[in-house]
Amino acid sequence: MANKTVTITDNSTGKSVELPVLDGTIGPSVIDIRKLYPALGYLTYDSGFQSTASCESRITFIDGDEGVLLYRGYPIEQLAEKSSYLEVCYLLLYGDLPTAARMEEFKKNILHHTMVHEGLRDFYQGFRRDAHPMAIMVGVVGALSSFYHDSLDIHNPRHREISAHRLIAKMPTIAANSYKYSIGQPFFYPDNSLGLTENFLRMMFATPCEPYEISPTLARAMDIIFILHADHEQNASTSTVRLAGSSLANPFAAVSAGIGALWGPAHGGANEEVIRMLDRIGDPKHIPSVIARAKDKNDTFRLMGFGHRIYKNFDPRAQILRDMCHRVLKEIGAENVPLFETALELERVALNDPYFVERKLYPNVDFYSGIILKSIGIPLNMFTVIFAMARTVGWVAQWTEMMGEPDRRIGRPRQLYVGSSRRDYVSIRERS
Repeated sequence: MANKTVTITDNSTGKSVELPVLDGTIGPSVIDIRKLYPALGYLTYDSGFQSTASCESRITFIDGDEGVLLYRGYPIEQLAEKSSYLEVCYLLLYGDLPTAARMEEFKKNILHHTMVHEGLRDFYQGFRRDAHPMAIMVGVVGALSSFYHDSLDIHNPRHREISAHRLIAKMPTIAANSYKYSIGQPFFYPDNSLGLTENFLRMMFATPCEPYEISPTLARAMDIIFILHADHEQNASTSTVRLAGSSLANPFAAVSAGIGALWGPAHGGANEEVIRMLDRIGDPKHIPSVIARAKDKNDTFRLMGFGHRIYKNFDPRAQILRDMCHRVLKEIGAENVPLFETALELERVALNDPYFVERKLYPNVDFYSGIILKSIGIPLNMFTVIFAMARTVGWVAQWTEMMGEPDRRIGRPRQLYVGSSRRDYVSIRERS
């Protein structure tokens, strides 16, 4: 509710309008500008939406200055330490942590949907073997709506719930299949005696030739990566899902659009770039020259994995993954992996350099997640696919929340037009 207002006056006409100031539970207040254009004829201009709230939400809160990330009010540090990805999925979808009975029921519902339609498995054959897994994900997830007609009434809350469960459950199967197809190995059916994360690792790495043992440490590391990437407020891909969904598109189409937005290297592909950068650096002795390049305003080189548009403090997710990194490398007997040594030294140097400290360029979640994924055996071209799998629950939670809004309207951003004014058509023979 608004308890104060801001008055905007047009000095040229003397007209003014009072705009309500809305207060959330926590975080900055928001000026409701919906009356601005009808009253004064002005639009606002905010390239990149740096100061614009596009929706009202109860799901995720970020305080970038303090390095805080909350899912439904729960600190990400507590969830990463004590919870599981499936429990976090329940929390994001339904708003509260489940009782033991509800969690068991939710787990059964999700595992019931882990298989994909046989016709969908055949759909992979239409892709080239060297197709990027994210290209496959965009196509296959979008195609889900052609296989599951029984839950496409977006105005029916039960249909929305079934679709949400299907997307969460099937995404690991779809992702693993995209990897298996690219390397020419047979697909594995999910084993519902396993958890969602363990199932994914098995479908990724098992072969019919020999038994596959799942490391509890690696499974837990993957589960934590899923938890940390489950939602992150109104980022580019989540906003894309909401915008696509506002047109009343089905959830499979909306999530497919989100996957396309996530594919961009400035969003979901950042951890790939971190690994490539560390590979190029090679030996830690090259770090001083790399730091010098990063500080040179005339050099186009960027230090990948440092800084975040939202976090102006240490990314809390990065701190969690840094500790997990040590456990993973110890598990696989690779504590002296050059890549990780380079990463740690780069972090140490940057955090003690006044240039980075003054600009608050702290390591972000991408800095460590790529190292963990590489250690587990995930290939680079699957990194963004892992991100998409984890973020699916956030996308469907945000979509479900939006669909339940009584005053929902199709998203339609405005623009500042700077093109030609009205011109009359001239015949081609008369043009000079």
